Amino acid sequence: MATQKPRTDAQRRAANTPDRPVALLVVIFTVEAGRLQVLLIRRSAPPHRDAWSLPGGLLAEGQSLVDAATRRLEIETGVRDVFLEQLYTFSALDERDSVAVAYWALVDKGSVQLAHRDEWQPDWHHVDDLPKLAFKNTTVVEYASTRLRNKLAYSNVAYSLLPPEFSLSQLQQSYEAILGRALDKRNFRKRITSLGIVEATGRYESEGRHRPAQLYRFLERRPVVV
Repeated sequence: MATQKPRTDAQRRAANTPDRPVALLVVIFTVEAGRLQVLLIRRSAPPHRDAWSLPGGLLAEGQSLVDAATRRLEIETGVRDVFLEQLYTFSALDERDSVAVAYWALVDKGSVQLAHRDEWQPDWHHVDDLPKLAFKNTTVVEYASTRLRNKLAYSNVAYSLLPPEFSLSQLQQSYEAILGRALDKRNFRKRITSLGIVEATGRYESEGRHRPAQLYRFLERRPVVV
């Protein structure tokens, strides 16, 4: 994959021509049942009718990338004010040699309301068991998954996957789903508490037949480098 120099919004809009259109893609991740999932859309029109692809579309004239990504995220999930960041600018993902600017987002599945419509139906898919995707979107999902795993090591981005209050077990399950491996419970809790990104709320929640679990919250529900 060739490295490309970042473009300004103005440059991208200027390049948005019929011969080389600029598309926007949004990779939306969540965690459920211990697995990392991504939101896909089943296409109802050509090209690639009935294939799955990432949410997105062509950038409208005069529309900024971040506004377009925020709007697409809200349309598909009903949420905003979550983690959303520009990922990469891809080229040659389709037959038109279009430029695709990708964003990625993290959402708490419990707060999501997927768009209801007769066409272009959205659904969650496990990242490690994806169907064949249109427009080489598998490449985009893999790139975003790698970025997420790397970013987890030096930031608090997991806040966007969890409700305002959560147990450390829930937090660990999110990390394990993203990393794809089990973590030692004692070491995980020691590291998380030492980073100073969460604090105990003083409240407890019952987790099945086990003793009540102490609830925590993130000190900042916005991206912070640690």
